[in-house]
Amino acid sequence: MSTMRQRLAAELLGTFALVFAGTGAIVVNDVTGAVTHVGIALTFGLVVMALIYTLGDVSGAHFNPAVTIGFVLARRFPFREAWPYMLVQFLGALAASGTLRFLFPDNEKLGTTSPRGSWMQSFVLELLLSAFLMFVILNTTTGSKEKGLTVGIVVGAVIGLEAMFAGGVSGASMNPARSFAPALVSGHFESLWIYLLAPTLGACVAVPGCRLVQTPGCCVTAEGCS
Repeated sequence: MSTMRQRLAAELLGTFALVFAGTGAIVVNDVTGAVTHVGIALTFGLVVMALIYTLGDVSGAHFNPAVTIGFVLARRFPFREAWPYMLVQFLGALAASGTLRFLFPDNEKLGTTSPRGSWMQSFVLELLLSAFLMFVILNTTTGSKEKGLTVGIVVGAVIGLEAMFAGGVSGASMNPARSFAPALVSGHFESLWIYLLAPTLGACVAVPGCRLVQTPGCCVTAEGCS
């Protein structure tokens, strides 16, 4: 069993790597145009896949406050540990955006997510994307600290797929920490509330959805859902 210090360190480093690689791909594409939208989507999916296999057996590889909340609601993660997890996730994301600001001081938004259309369109998209992501995570894991043999591939593929088809409209954040950090560092808060609220609600919606199809897989025990 990993100690709490080790788990928090894994969440901090993992979230740093996720935000640094993912939003870094956006920043580099702004500079060179070489990464493209497809490349950005693949970067997010591949870095999450790599991190799950690297750190999944240490911390559960949440790297996302919405995912942590989803695990709590599914009674697969203790509430008392959720707040430290979310704190280090935000800190890791902020460190990544701060590093990108140092490396690319002239970039205006540092990968900040913002709607291309109406706020309602992006809100609903982010909620649905996050709900599907959490639904997949809950149904492909048997515990918040188990990575399994294919979980990294499946979860990474879902993130890449969702970023591929929805990233051009809503940004496909699905992660409050990923959106909060570049917004804070760049000073662009215009639509931040969408990316804090919608992914969190989406993760919450996924829990009863998972229980409809796989009760034992969404709780520590089947009785735990009652």
